[in-house]
Order: sequence, then C-alpha cells, then structure tokens
Amino acid sequence: MTKDKKNLPLAPLERLLRKLGAKRVSKGAVKEFSNRLTDYVGKLSAEAATLARHAGRKTIIDEDVKMARRKITS
Repeated sequence: MTKDKKNLPLAPLERLLRKLGAKRVSKGAVKEFSNRLTDYVGKLSAEAATLARHAGRKTIIDEDVKMARRKITS
C-alpha cells in the first residue's frame, strides 16, 4: 500500500514497538507497521463478520474472531 491509511494513531504503535524491545523506531517503520496492522485487522474483521452472518447472527463473537484468524493465517 503506497498511501498511509491513517486509521490508527501512530504514537501508541511506536510505544508498543518500544515496549517490545525496540530502542528506536523510525517514522517510516511505524507507518508501515500501522499499514500492515490495518490490512490484517481489516481482513480479520471482514472474515469474522462473514462467519457471524453465516451463523445467522448480527453480532461478532469471540469464536468468530478465533475462526477467522485460523482461516486467514492458514
């Protein structure tokens, strides 16, 4: 993806990367992390919504998210 989606705030993501061990994180790295995370969460939520609809529900439950994760990562 060439454009920043700006869906996620960058400061908390930078803090997360630092908390996980990074000494320094460039702005570009944080933006790329944000883009990849947004892509993943978008795919995960779309699949979870599909599973909920298939089950006749309007509400996504934790099992939908777990099943969606298994489906999109396999």
